[in-house]
Amino acid sequence: MRGIISAFADQSIQNELKRDIENQDMAFMCDDCTNGVTLVMDVERHSDVDVIIMHGPHGCCFRTGRLLESDGVRVLTTAMAENDFILGASEKLENTLKEAYDMFKPEFIGVVGTCASMIIGEDLKEAIANANLDCTVIPVESHGGFGEGDNTEGAIMVLDSAVEYGIIPREEADRQIEMLKKATEIEKTRGMAQGKYIQPNFGDNKEEVAKKIIKALRNNKKVAFVLNAKKETSYLFADILNFDYREINPENKPIIVANLDETIGLSRIRNHAVNIKQELKTDIDYITGGLDEYPVTGKAAADYLKENPVDLYVVCGVPHAFPVEEIEGESIAVTDGPRLVEPLRDLGYDNVVAELDAHSKTLGTDKIVFSDFGGMIRSAIDWK
Repeated sequence: MRGIISAFADQSIQNELKRDIENQDMAFMCDDCTNGVTLVMDVERHSDVDVIIMHGPHGCCFRTGRLLESDGVRVLTTAMAENDFILGASEKLENTLKEAYDMFKPEFIGVVGTCASMIIGEDLKEAIANANLDCTVIPVESHGGFGEGDNTEGAIMVLDSAVEYGIIPREEADRQIEMLKKATEIEKTRGMAQGKYIQPNFGDNKEEVAKKIIKALRNNKKVAFVLNAKKETSYLFADILNFDYREINPENKPIIVANLDETIGLSRIRNHAVNIKQELKTDIDYITGGLDEYPVTGKAAADYLKENPVDLYVVCGVPHAFPVEEIEGESIAVTDGPRLVEPLRDLGYDNVVAELDAHSKTLGTDKIVFSDFGGMIRSAIDWK
């Protein structure tokens, strides 16, 4: 099948590739575009697209493609080569579309542009029309230099295309676009996108921080756990909340605040919330919003803690969206990015814990997955 590559169908290959990704052994591959090509793919996945075709060289967004395959999406590439950059590759795209349809009989196909195909002016819509498939094909002409370079711009293009092709209603797309813009603002003002180099840091000692939480609960201190997580990464961060407080102090239940509204978002997002709530070992005291509303649910959680003050609180997931500077008490942030540790300390968190590989650990799951810090808390319960 010339012109079409589908990696990762075999589980053993997936596992090997996942190890390669986590060990960052793919230096020869083009890394994920900052403009949002990878986010385009992610949004298409949440829109129930069955197949994603990357129109570009075989290395474009290779890492993300491999991970998305583990979540049930087929990711293909037209594998543009040197001559295609000069002569064009519309025929390759048409052939790839036809072969993808023949292989998988999908209901929805997403076609995503890359730097190579978009800079030379490839017409995705024309190739789709020429292929004339009996399914819905959604083109997204995103590339590495699109707009101002914000990685959410590509995702907004997907949402607009999804509305145009009748995949999601305009109202839902507008809500998500608002969240994406707020997420960009948070990253630029409080996160990793502040325009300066940030030294990677793996945070504070997990054992010592876990002991601090256990000690506070044993000593009848008021403790709150805030889950302010993003989409499927919530399966990992929810594990930090998932211990039996009665083993520590049956008279001192911690407050649980979480963005697990199962009525908000696309069906895949809503299902994540349902799954996590079914597995949690403790009741949730306050729900701040949905799993795709993390840019605003942090403030909702803070407002709740202003009315219900605590001695210590733990914010898991996207802690830089939580206004820690407004809330009294000892604070602990749990993030998934080594480059977020220093910004979180600058915001005022007393301790910062880093979980690694949250996305690769949670893609394809529908159950809470083990987190290093959650495991440490459960282990520390038995320590004296």
